[in-house]
Amino acid sequence: MPGYDDGWSLVHFPTPTFGSHQDTPANPPENPRNRRWRRSRVLAVASVAVLLALVGGGTAVAEAHKTVTLDVDGELVTVSTFAGSVTGLLADRGVAVGPRDAVSPSGALAEGSQVVVRHAHRITVSRDGEQEQVWTTALAADEALDTLARRDGGPVALVASRSGGRAELPLELTLDGPADVIVDGTTTTVHGSSDAAGTLARLGIALQPLDLVSVQRASGGRVQLVVQRVVVQDVTTTLEVPFASSSVEDASRYTGTTTVRQAGVPGVRTVVETVTTIDGVETARVLVSDAVTAAPVDEVVAVGTRARPASTPAARVSGDIDALNWAALAACESGGRVDAVSRNGLYHGLYQFSVGTWAGVGGSGLPSQASAEEQTARAKALYARSGAGPWPHCGPRLFT
Repeated sequence: MPGYDDGWSLVHFPTPTFGSHQDTPANPPENPRNRRWRRSRVLAVASVAVLLALVGGGTAVAEAHKTVTLDVDGELVTVSTFAGSVTGLLADRGVAVGPRDAVSPSGALAEGSQVVVRHAHRITVSRDGEQEQVWTTALAADEALDTLARRDGGPVALVASRSGGRAELPLELTLDGPADVIVDGTTTTVHGSSDAAGTLARLGIALQPLDLVSVQRASGGRVQLVVQRVVVQDVTTTLEVPFASSSVEDASRYTGTTTVRQAGVPGVRTVVETVTTIDGVETARVLVSDAVTAAPVDEVVAVGTRARPASTPAARVSGDIDALNWAALAACESGGRVDAVSRNGLYHGLYQFSVGTWAGVGGSGLPSQASAEEQTARAKALYARSGAGPWPHCGPRLFT
């Protein structure tokens, strides 16, 4: 008689008979066809699972591989990588970064990413004459100048460090555009990216050990590489040390007369200073030594203390002034020289007139510039007025 249908199969099973005297076995024997069907089903499911695993793994591998651009301090390279993060990429490429370096972006690495690394440089900057060291990730001097100006406000200069005959600045002059090189009063425009040392070498500019090299931005916006010539040298200056003057009494000379017994000689003071100039302009002066290298010689003046002799009335009364020995007086006073001038510059001519006395007897100008005849005539006029008193030491010679 017909049996029921199995939902997984079209095989007919016999219809069980209930209420019979014969019990149904607990585990009736399985149909061999059913065993084969179940085995085939298990193998099919397993095959599908393996296929799905292989397809999923290929997708994961494809997603792990990516192409990115790596920019390290302006050097760009296209990289194929399986790294999943920026940190992993940099580690794979051997790019070391420090705490002051800049890396962008950070975190996970995606297909087509552009990773930018900027290593920090320590540079010296000058602002209002004061220098300090700062860190910057700028690629060129013009970028660093703009960044520092925005951060701190006001103009700033980058100071190159000196190493022998080179000027070391770990930055190019400009990212793009010309720059001016200013040295020894001359301005030269350069094009193309180059550092300070390379630019100066290309122009054949030799640096002296103390020269200063800096990079600044001019008011017009152009980047300037400035070389300042620094000279430090010892400068010696000599100054005159004045001499002192002292007097001694001289009993051989008449009262009111003086003579220089020892001429004064100025001393010498030597000053040594270290002078610094920048482009010929003095910026510093430091005293090295200051000493008197030649002592002055003091002047000694003899002052007469001898009483003056009384005038000779006979000579006055006689009126024979021309008969007096004027040649002897001149020889005693001036050695007979018409243009004689005393060492102190006060007395002139044959008879050693003072300028005031000379004017008092009608003379003009200096007695030493007058003729012998005029000097003798005015000496006679002085004698007629005052006798031999104006010549206390030599006056007695008139009567010899």
